[in-house]
Amino acid sequence: MKIAIVCYPTFGGSGVVATELGIALANRGHEVHFVTYKQPVRLELLSNNIYFHEVHVPEYALFHYQPYELALSSKLVDTVKLHGIDLLHVHYAIPHAYAGYMAKKMLQEDGIFIPMITTLHGTDITLVGKHPFYKPAVTFSINKSDIVTSVSQNLKDATLDLFTIENDIEVIPNFIDVTNYDNTFTDCQRSLMAKDNERIITHISNFRKVKRIPDVIKIFHKIQKKIPAKLVMVGEGPEKEKAELLCEELGIADKVIFLGNSNQIDKILCFSDLFLLPSETESFGLAALEAMINKTPVVSSNAGGIPEVNIQGVTGYLSNVGAIDEMAKNAIQILEDDEVLNTFKERAFENAKRFDIKNILPIYEAVYERALQFRFKNIH
Repeated sequence: MKIAIVCYPTFGGSGVVATELGIALANRGHEVHFVTYKQPVRLELLSNNIYFHEVHVPEYALFHYQPYELALSSKLVDTVKLHGIDLLHVHYAIPHAYAGYMAKKMLQEDGIFIPMITTLHGTDITLVGKHPFYKPAVTFSINKSDIVTSVSQNLKDATLDLFTIENDIEVIPNFIDVTNYDNTFTDCQRSLMAKDNERIITHISNFRKVKRIPDVIKIFHKIQKKIPAKLVMVGEGPEKEKAELLCEELGIADKVIFLGNSNQIDKILCFSDLFLLPSETESFGLAALEAMINKTPVVSSNAGGIPEVNIQGVTGYLSNVGAIDEMAKNAIQILEDDEVLNTFKERAFENAKRFDIKNILPIYEAVYERALQFRFKNIH
């Protein structure tokens, strides 16, 4: 199949999932065309089966905000015609499903019928999508998609609750490629981050308010009073500066390392003993899954789709949002004993393998085959 994938090219979960999916599809022999405004961060190498088409948005003084949706839909039309694309897979409802639908309608004027699969990832529904300004467009785009998927049951339920949806929504969870995580790095260099007697605790996110970054700092503050530890903070975002100031106020700045964005997540997690994810909500919790596949147990909030990934008392612990004292207590319970920690590490790894891409990819391929039936019906 020739598949056009539309996604955000950034470090966010939806872009990572879309990119990894495209790479896996290419490895299975499909021809994959990424269409976005910048090469996705996880797309390091192009190949005979992987192509990248950059969306350029011309600047005109008339426009206060440049119309990316128009440029994207036009680029999709050109890409479909030039490369004989069979179907569109758009990740994130805004603006990709909207632009995808406009591209479909333009192509139909030329007798070209392209099915569109829309994958919902989270904040496109729970944060941006439910805003009164966007809700009608999101509802329209979902209902005009040929097939709709969501990355968790929780997100599906939220979508059906927030919008008037006529389409079925199929849950296809996020995934990881287990073969990429062998945990045998010889250059782990743990000693650069912490002393031998210190536990290493990690948080990875885009540092938005929904991630509750101050909670991460406060949980760690309580942990380090009981156990020698260092906190590694990976990512960039609006809450980062406040987090740095909070570390200064609590007197733990020397125990917290801010690394910024990184493409070396697996190498960072290889020396981590615990992952903190106290988010207000998560549609799935991809960061938690990446931690688990690196044998890092998770202490998290019991929010959104996280309980579908992090299993209470097995791969880590779950607490109500904002329950800082309980999260710190759970973290200490995992970290204070080597045998307990190692048990959690192994169970985290074993449970993460449920989400191996080899189990998820065939589900997407089956969805694509169903989507192609929409095309054949229109053609014939």
